[in-house]
Amino acid sequence: MSTLKDRIGRYGVWNAGLRSEDPARRGEIGEAAAELEELGFGAAWLGGSSAARHAVPLLDATRTLMVGTSIQSIWQYEAEDSAAAFAEVDAAHPGRFLLGLGVSHAKLADQYRRPYSALVAYLDALDAAGLPADRRVLAALGPRTLRLARDRAAGAVPYLVTPEHTAEARETLGEGPLLAPEFKVVLEPDPARARDIARAYLARYLELPNYTNNFLRLGFTESDVADGGSDRLVEAVFAWGPDTAIRARVDAFLTAGADHVAVQVVTEDQGDTLPRAEWRRLGALLG
Repeated sequence: MSTLKDRIGRYGVWNAGLRSEDPARRGEIGEAAAELEELGFGAAWLGGSSAARHAVPLLDATRTLMVGTSIQSIWQYEAEDSAAAFAEVDAAHPGRFLLGLGVSHAKLADQYRRPYSALVAYLDALDAAGLPADRRVLAALGPRTLRLARDRAAGAVPYLVTPEHTAEARETLGEGPLLAPEFKVVLEPDPARARDIARAYLARYLELPNYTNNFLRLGFTESDVADGGSDRLVEAVFAWGPDTAIRARVDAFLTAGADHVAVQVVTEDQGDTLPRAEWRRLGALLG
């Protein structure tokens, strides 16, 4: 019997445009998901505040593609409702949906309070509702939440991290749990242009203390996370350049202990788009 790590493969795609409340986009999203499967990606990660229902168009259009939320905020949906939605999706597509959960950010959730305790309580409620621990993953950055991902979930899906964080996360998780970090790439060979695109995208995250505090834990300084991010920081959390350089940067996460890398293509258009031409190039360079 195949394991989760076998099914999810080494590479996936992270994208906020793969989720939508607009029924008219269902066909477009399904076509994109089918192409991702054909390109050899093992998983599609639904970026932003996603939910189980957003996975349905992708699962309906594919045969083997794993789909995960990255992430569903614990503040947005009651645990019992999340468990019921998971059960409905899993009944239609057994074993192919992962519920990625996280505490989001104080700036984005009015009810944000004692996030770690709230996450523990949420997992307790999921247990009581019958959602299996091995079908959920946590957006864990710090050591305490990584230990929770080890003990109460199938693993961790850290966002906006470095290979150094991945090495530390693997040590905390041990060998068994899934470790699937997200990593951003700009398919642009010119360093100055790529850096401008990356910095424009990074700016929104540098307003969120959960990320900046994690960068400080990793050895970056206050000056690195100020004024849109230092070149050092931007170059650590984005890859660009020739295909060989991008492939090496992505694979550095695997070398550091990741089982799977969720690659996010960042383009000059900062909207929730489906960069299918870029995904084709990404599939070729990772194939």
